[in-house]
Amino acid sequence: MKLLIVNPNISSSVTDLIEAEARRVALADTQIEMATAASGVAYIETRFEALLGAHAVANIAGERKGEYDALLVAAFGDPGLLELREVLDVPVVGMTEAALMTAAQLGQRIGIIAISRRITAWYRECVDRYGMLGRLAGIRHLHQPLRDPGTIQEDHGAHLIELSHRAVEEDGADVLILAGAPLAGLARSVADRLPVPVVDGVSSGVCQAQALTRLATARAEAGSFAKLPAKPNAELSGGLAALLLRE
Repeated sequence: MKLLIVNPNISSSVTDLIEAEARRVALADTQIEMATAASGVAYIETRFEALLGAHAVANIAGERKGEYDALLVAAFGDPGLLELREVLDVPVVGMTEAALMTAAQLGQRIGIIAISRRITAWYRECVDRYGMLGRLAGIRHLHQPLRDPGTIQEDHGAHLIELSHRAVEEDGADVLILAGAPLAGLARSVADRLPVPVVDGVSSGVCQAQALTRLATARAEAGSFAKLPAKPNAELSGGLAALLLRE
């Protein structure tokens, strides 16, 4: 299968982290292609920034339409995920949804470790959107300014582990999600230093994209994810226009 992984942020250093973790977990016959947003922000913390990320992912998805068997939206919060499911005939997977579904199979109460305070409101809304708010033990977050999204693991690794322990001891988390593309791969490296299972959104997303592709379920012909109705449009980019084509 061909898996397109899109970083909705402009940080190429984060794309490198995503790719490294994706290739560690991918099956031998999975061909991975990476893409980074051409416009937007260095890392998403707010609803509006998520809107910019969704626009970037949609453009890339349309520009490369027909070149991939599944698409992974590689930002926690899944900007554009549900919207892309309306217009693509292939599985579309998001880091948040994949991580939550994986965590739910490993423990009852789920703790999330985030990279900033501002990001937590959006994360909580995303958890609620997937119907998992009742399973959320809490969201712990970094307080310090971020020098570079690509160096968060090096700059704040010790604090992230401390937050993880507090989520277990004080919030009662049975399983942890290290949230956000800048933390890709960290769960693998700190798993033996934490007392509960630790989930990575990138590896969860890659595994679920592979599974959904192999299941080869039919495209929805009814319901809210059926193909969009045909209607006039104007002044759209080539990528966005391609997503509106009814084939």
